[in-house]
Amino acid sequence: MSTPASWTVGDIAVHRVDEVALPPATGPWLLPDATPDVVTGQDWLRPHFADAEGVLHLDSHSFAFITGGLRVVVDTGIGNGKQRANPAWHDLDTDYLERLTAAGFPPESVDLVILTHLHADHVGWNTRRIDGAWVPTFPGARHVTSRIERDFWAGYAMDEARRQMFRDSVIPVERAGLLDLVDVCAEGTAVAPGLRLVPTPGHTPGHIAVEVSSRGRTALITGDCVHHPVQLAHPGIGACVDIDPARSEATRRALLGSLVGTDTLLLGTHFAPPTAGRVVTHGDGYRLSPAA
Repeated sequence: MSTPASWTVGDIAVHRVDEVALPPATGPWLLPDATPDVVTGQDWLRPHFADAEGVLHLDSHSFAFITGGLRVVVDTGIGNGKQRANPAWHDLDTDYLERLTAAGFPPESVDLVILTHLHADHVGWNTRRIDGAWVPTFPGARHVTSRIERDFWAGYAMDEARRQMFRDSVIPVERAGLLDLVDVCAEGTAVAPGLRLVPTPGHTPGHIAVEVSSRGRTALITGDCVHHPVQLAHPGIGACVDIDPARSEATRRALLGSLVGTDTLLLGTHFAPPTAGRVVTHGDGYRLSPAA
């Protein structure tokens, strides 16, 4: 097993914990306006974020770090053995937990799980099947998401696939008393030392990004307000699953505008390796300048 990638943010080491590389068909489905012509027009995307034919590279992974003495995991991926409508997510059997443990975060040690939003590929490892039942993977962890996010889905007319996801990956955590809903204010809400939730609505109404800071250094974990670096060059490109496409675009433009030219490290929740970088100007938009 390879050593997990990590980045230093002040005194905090942020680890990427890989789950699975997503198949080539993911890009055209998820970001339909990121056509091969659009992608190949941005040569800086190659070879890491796209191939020579304009096929996007996308991953599923978590980020894990220690801040204020708390062991934190941000987003929990797709999960193993979950019945999913998306064939790329269906009935996976990965070594994610072994990778998490190798990074220094065995499940029983985790204190805090941040869920940027409640989509199937961000909550899957909230639970694992034991003796035929879905039980919390992180039994000692406070699981945090936005109150707006949970309330939205509570009133949403879900299809069966989404109801299944809630049954196996959200409700067991709620029933165990581990889900903590937070009112996230416009300027962001601190939930631990050096850890702030930032409202980034549009993909879902309660979507949050996660800011990590230490000793004057800052990183921002995107969740799904930015799925792929091509959206830096073309912020108007949205995801087919955005609940509010116009708001998602406005959020993305505001976020990227606030980051450009700063030292803030952008950590993409679905960005393929090298995953992290800084936002710099490039033509009429931006690009990601990968971090070492």
